[in-house]
Parts: sequence; structure tokens; C-alpha cells
Amino acid sequence: MHIEKDLVWTHYIAETDTIDKEKCGKWMSFFGGDLDKIFFVEDVCKEAVERGIVEQAKHTSSTHYIVKGEGVMCFYVNGDDNDGHRRIISYFLEKGLIPKTKAGKFYNISFKYDKQTLDNEYGSDFSSDIKLNQFIDLYTGKWLKH
Repeated sequence: MHIEKDLVWTHYIAETDTIDKEKCGKWMSFFGGDLDKIFFVEDVCKEAVERGIVEQAKHTSSTHYIVKGEGVMCFYVNGDDNDGHRRIISYFLEKGLIPKTKAGKFYNISFKYDKQTLDNEYGSDFSSDIKLNQFIDLYTGKWLKH
């Protein structure tokens, strides 16, 4: 694995890389407001690549964004890689990276294709075909049968 840093991102990239730029996207987990979390975030992204959960991960490394509460971790997989989605979701559940509502239900987070990001699809302009509720029961966290 090698690590690349720039002004905004820290990237973790496996030696093998089968990510297809045409099909690639990411599951995201947001954090921020607490600079101590950056050490947890670094460990989580690095571990995800080291354990083979993903071949690429990155996180916001600029303290400007983190202090504003805008930190994000991204875990990359090809959109058609169902096993890859399951590995990432399992890892998110293991690490407590999926937020819950006040009632204890998991938020129905979405997978986002890189093309959607490049096309500036954010907020109400963003719609995903791949969501957490296609994999787990949002109330129990148990895997759905496929």
C-alpha cells in the first residue's frame, strides 16, 4: 500500500488496483468537528486497505474542513461488485461508521458513482440506485437474503 497526501485528501492505495474508472464509486462516512477523530479516521482507512476490504480509501485531511464538521471518508469499489459492497458495509457496521436516527434505525446511506461527483450531483441533485436498505434491514442491521 502507498499513501498519497495533498492539501485536502489523504489517499490509501493498495498495490493491486482493479478499480474501473467507468464503474467506480464510493461509500462515504462523514465526521468532523473533533481533531482527535483524524487519528481514528487514518487508522480506519489504512486498515480497510490493509485487510483487503477495499483497494482504495481516502479521507479529508485538511483541518479547515474537519473543524467545520465537513470531514469525509470514502471507500471505493466498482458499482457492479456486490461482494465489494458487502465487504464495505460489513466494515462500516464493525466500526460504527453508519449513523443512526434517534429511534435507532440506520440511515439509508447511498453509494455514489465518481461520475456523479464529477457531474456535480450533490444534495437534491443527487440520486442513488444503490442504497444501504438493499443490503441490510435498517432497523436490525441484519443482512437481507439475496
